[in-house]
Amino acid sequence: MKIHDTAIIHPTATIGDDVEIGAYSIIHSDVTIGNRCRIASHVIIQDRTTMGEDNIIYDGAIIGNKPQDLKYKGSPSRVRIGDRNTIREYATINIASDTTEDTVISSDCLLMAYVHIAHNCQIGNNVVIANSCNLAGHVVIEDWAVIGGMVPIHQFVRIGAHVMVGAFFKVAQDLVPYILFARNPAQPIGINSVGLKRRGFSEESMLGLKEAFKILFMRDYNTREACNILEKELGHLDEVKNIVSFVRNSKRGIATKRKSDYEKNQTS
Repeated sequence: MKIHDTAIIHPTATIGDDVEIGAYSIIHSDVTIGNRCRIASHVIIQDRTTMGEDNIIYDGAIIGNKPQDLKYKGSPSRVRIGDRNTIREYATINIASDTTEDTVISSDCLLMAYVHIAHNCQIGNNVVIANSCNLAGHVVIEDWAVIGGMVPIHQFVRIGAHVMVGAFFKVAQDLVPYILFARNPAQPIGINSVGLKRRGFSEESMLGLKEAFKILFMRDYNTREACNILEKELGHLDEVKNIVSFVRNSKRGIATKRKSDYEKNQTS
């Protein structure tokens, strides 16, 4: 281990092999840091945080601090972090509000500088969250999603797998998997073609998702009708099954296309 002389480590903390901890970093009680993690300077990792292997935590990040939630009553809740994550400068990750659920960062994620992950958030694998994004409590982001810079995400929102959200667009409703979102508030503008190609999705799946996008967002069906049609016409595709399940289980409702002022004038 390479631990700077000015670092403070609580005696109950568990530090793995080949860990580096930089100057003035503080590791609180009952923290577990896995093998080969690199903790830069002025990092604070607070009580009961657990971290897997090969994580890189940059200067000034604070992990496991108390939630900004008026309902929090001091319960010994946790943050759990998987393996091979990169958490950049001054990111903050809060513990959960109670012990029924942890705040979770899975594995192979990139959280850029100044990202805030609030209490009870659940972040999947291979997620990228760009600079200065703010997640409210209980947000779920599924695997391979990419969130552009300075995006605010409302509490209890769920963002589906392989979603791409452009920078600066607020997210107030659930975002359907495999879709590219832009405009304000976030609206679907097409499938996430570039991301899906990079991840090896088949031509059949891509064509099916394009047709599913039209049925769900571009035709005059309500969501129940659209899901029934998707099951009937494209239900053989796993990706479409995922979309139907996501929509039917949405608690906040899904973000959908909104008519422009021009379209409203044409139909008024």
